[in-house]
Formats: sequence, structure tokens, C-alpha cells
Amino acid sequence: MSDKQIFSGVTEAQRLLIAHWVECRDSSGRVARESIDPGTVRSTLACLSIVEMDEMGAGRFRIAGSRLRDIFGFDVRGRHVAEIAGTHGECYALGLSAAIERGLPVGGLMESGSRLHAWLRLPLADDHGQQTQVLCHDELIASRRVIVPSPADTSRFAA
Repeated sequence: MSDKQIFSGVTEAQRLLIAHWVECRDSSGRVARESIDPGTVRSTLACLSIVEMDEMGAGRFRIAGSRLRDIFGFDVRGRHVAEIAGTHGECYALGLSAAIERGLPVGGLMESGSRLHAWLRLPLADDHGQQTQVLCHDELIASRRVIVPSPADTSRFAA
């Protein structure tokens, strides 16, 4: 599997998570949930969630970091993604499907009022090797200044 196709992230936290996810891939390119080391990604834990997808493509939050409450306004643990109304819920649904289908990280930025929502979705394999879970990172950022340029295009976010 070529690393050139892998989304590189738009924030330092996303880059850290993607680098760890790449290190954890097996020979088939999949990452088992158990392979993710919370100690390695400790600085991102408050912004992380894990969503489990069912056979029909519906997702349920299995784990949700404390900062997700700032984004959604309530605790999402145990809830279905479809219960999350508005732009953030739509963002979750689109990113989850794309990560599972591609088997690769997907992410981006979405405007949310006066702030930006940096999001990342990393597919994870279950105990049977099927990609049914997604490690999600969601962070509200105040300024484009915290966005890091893509290694391929260092002028993309220049001021």
C-alpha cells in the first residue's frame, strides 16, 4: 500500500494520529483497534471518539472524548450518529463512510460559526479483521494559523 495516497492531516494532532495509524498497519494495510496505543496519542484523547458501524452503515459512538461535548453540546457516548443533528452530524456521517470504504484516513476542515472544525477519520478493524470501527478526531480551532501546510504544497496555507 502506497503512503502517497494517505491524507496527511491539517493540524499537528491529526498528523500525530495518522503517523501512529500508519505505524500500526498490518501487511494488509488494516489497523486493529487494539493496535492503537493511547499513550502514544495521549495529547489527543479528549478530542477522540470511536464509532462502530453496523451492517446497515449506521454508526454508534462507543467512546467519546470530553471535548466532543463542546462540539455537540452534550455527551454522545452510546448514541447513534444519526441522532446528532446539524452540520457536525452530517460531517460525521460522510467521513465515517469514506474512511470505511477507502480503508484510509479522510479528513478536512469545516466552518462552524467563527471557528473551524478540523476532523479526521481513521478506519479500524474489529476482532475478525473487518473494518467496522472508525477512530475519529474532532477539534474546534479558532484560526487557520494552527493549520499546518501539506508536505506536498507548503504554500497552500501561506498568509
